[in-house]
Amino acid sequence: MATMGKFSLMNGNIVPTEEATVSVASSAVLYGLSVYSVFFGKHTPDGMLCFRIPDHIKRLQQSARMIGLTGTTQTLEKEPLVEEIKELIAMNKPTTDQFFRVTVHAVSEVAGVRTSDLDLVTSVFMYDAVNILPQDQAKLKTSLWRRTADTAIPARAKVNGAYVNSALAKQDAIDAGFDDCLFLNQNGYVSELSAANIFMIKRGELITPDCASDILEGITRRSIIELAEQKGMKICERKVALTEMYTADEVFACGTSAFVSPIVNIDGRIISDGTSGKYTNDLRQQLADAQADLTSDWTTLL
Repeated sequence: MATMGKFSLMNGNIVPTEEATVSVASSAVLYGLSVYSVFFGKHTPDGMLCFRIPDHIKRLQQSARMIGLTGTTQTLEKEPLVEEIKELIAMNKPTTDQFFRVTVHAVSEVAGVRTSDLDLVTSVFMYDAVNILPQDQAKLKTSLWRRTADTAIPARAKVNGAYVNSALAKQDAIDAGFDDCLFLNQNGYVSELSAANIFMIKRGELITPDCASDILEGITRRSIIELAEQKGMKICERKVALTEMYTADEVFACGTSAFVSPIVNIDGRIISDGTSGKYTNDLRQQLADAQADLTSDWTTLL
């Protein structure tokens, strides 16, 4: 289990992590009414090099807007939030790569089932950047649970309560001896993993489920597409059938907490020769290079 920082942020105030709490009667606890994002920070001699912070803040704002949480404009202003995170890093003094989880919690107590005009608290905590998937030989099990439809809980919003869906599917996969689940959507097409997007390579083409397949529009997913475009790869976002995955040349998952993780087995079927492929390895290295680039527009040194 990853080690958490001793200090966290609650509405701009640095407090011991064990004191960074919300009420058991809050809408966040009663209904899972919070939205969040996680970004990666690479530990360097110059400081913590954080990846695509503005994109994560923008998505957090969009998540709040999609589910109707009002009043996040001030609490999620980029410059003040970045300065607060910089202070948090100085307090925790990390010596390894870190993940930063930024969450907006609805903290009104016993407010009933609604989303607007609720009191909000923004929290940030940090923890060791431990990959959620094996870096080779990862195995997926197609879930009997279907991905929550965008018409039920918006897939584009990272809503805490929606992750009950992910927990059910991933636990089923773990119990069956796999590393993670592979969600299909309500129409039977491939969606994503419990907390990562998925890609496949066929005849040199990079293919991934489109945004209408009930996926989270992942920031790492977008980064991979942009990096592949820079290399001149052909890219296709479309509906993907499960059996296409079985016959792919390469399959990999990606996400902030998954980085780029090769998938070599789906439902007991070995993908290609059962090893991480050339394109997967190249894209994984490109992402790692981008996350370590002090001069990139994608990174912020804190």
